[in-house]
Amino acid sequence: MGTLYLVRHGQASFGADDYDQLSPLGLQQSQQLGAYFASLGLSFHAVLTGTLRRHTQTLAGIAEGMVSPLPEALALPGLNEYDSHALIATIHPHPLAKPDTPEVYKQHFRLLRDGLTQWMNGVVSPLGMPTYEVFRQGVADALEHVRKQTQGDVLLVSSGGPIATAVGQLLGCTPETTIELNLRIRNTAVTEFVVTPKRLLLQSFNGLPHLPLPARQALHSYA
Repeated sequence: MGTLYLVRHGQASFGADDYDQLSPLGLQQSQQLGAYFASLGLSFHAVLTGTLRRHTQTLAGIAEGMVSPLPEALALPGLNEYDSHALIATIHPHPLAKPDTPEVYKQHFRLLRDGLTQWMNGVVSPLGMPTYEVFRQGVADALEHVRKQTQGDVLLVSSGGPIATAVGQLLGCTPETTIELNLRIRNTAVTEFVVTPKRLLLQSFNGLPHLPLPARQALHSYA
């Protein structure tokens, strides 16, 4: 048996022209997580990531914090995030203002929740996105790879959508519950699955042991 550590990427550049880029805070969060893993004496036998820049940058920050080399990462497109802009555009075709006020920020996530609900239930087909069944299968294939092809502890760096989908698959959640899980996952939060030859078991969800309260509350973020 081993443990699969599913890590959401560090804070990205929400509201910027290029979201897929870690902020300075996101890099700091990643380095803190790596230092925490090192303090536990963890040694990962395999590493998986999505192919997005924020995934690889987060992994680099973790490796820097651990101060030890990690196995070469297996990059899987099935661990990439959904396109939030395409989802919102299916139900709100007009451009949104930049989320630089609490009101616009709340509107963004209200529309995202609605778009996710319709996509996951097969009501809409956002431009350039797969169906939710195809998205789910990409996550399931990554989990199956971990169960069948790895041993010991495994690190997986991805995004909130795939991680929530993985948890939802294990627990048999409805799309609506999976969405709520998705929108609560914090940057560099750690979710743990126990890996057995026959199945995966949820051990913990959305933890920030490397950013304990209250001293490091300023390092907590969601976007």
